[in-house]
Amino acid sequence: MLASVYAPKDFKRLRASGDLVARCFDFITPHIKAGISTGEIDRLVAEFLKANGARSSDLGYMGYPKNICTSVNDVIVHGIPSDDVILKDGDIVNVDLTAEYKGFHGDASRMFMIGNVAPRARELVQTCQDALNAAISICAPGVPLSEIGKTIEAVVKPHGFSISRDFVGHGIGKVMHDDPQIYHFYDRRWDKVKMVPGLVFTIEPMINTGSPECKIDPDGWTARTVDGGLSAQWEHTLGITEDGVIIFTEKMV
Repeated sequence: MLASVYAPKDFKRLRASGDLVARCFDFITPHIKAGISTGEIDRLVAEFLKANGARSSDLGYMGYPKNICTSVNDVIVHGIPSDDVILKDGDIVNVDLTAEYKGFHGDASRMFMIGNVAPRARELVQTCQDALNAAISICAPGVPLSEIGKTIEAVVKPHGFSISRDFVGHGIGKVMHDDPQIYHFYDRRWDKVKMVPGLVFTIEPMINTGSPECKIDPDGWTARTVDGGLSAQWEHTLGITEDGVIIFTEKMV
């Protein structure tokens, strides 16, 4: 039996935590421009979460020191916010934000393009978002988990970008990370594992302009492309319903 399968009453709570994450992104978005430090973005998130009765799921997780991850340019994932990292014109940055609200976690990430971004970088960011949206669109009961990776590959490969294989999506709910793992590339081992109503997980493709391989900084967290190529990531938390899929980390109307 799959982990991360929840009851309909839990979906209401997951929707509330996801809505809070979406509203937090709306709160920080006007501030994310050239001249702000990633450390200041982290403080803005902490301020919002505290004011809304939530907490960062990341802070203290396995010793992680900040409230969010901020991954700039060649950083694939897990960039640590710092007052020394100042966003500048032409940068692309991913903000990965996970919050716990009333016992349930919501996890999403968004890309931000700072000022005059090069065309290939814009193409990378857009392709990654398109890949996420395409993968979400095929989610429904009875669909093999392998279809997620197959769908992402179909969107990404024609652009000549690579897909990181070192990091995956994951089950989520009452805990931040749970089974099943969600691969962003096709793996036939997942052909026989089917989505079921109540399954809650993230899809969070990471795609690079060059090599898919990564290297880890001495801080033990920051994962960069081995060749200095740019990287982009988009993420949502999703739940499988009886007849389709719901995106929890969108703002409720």
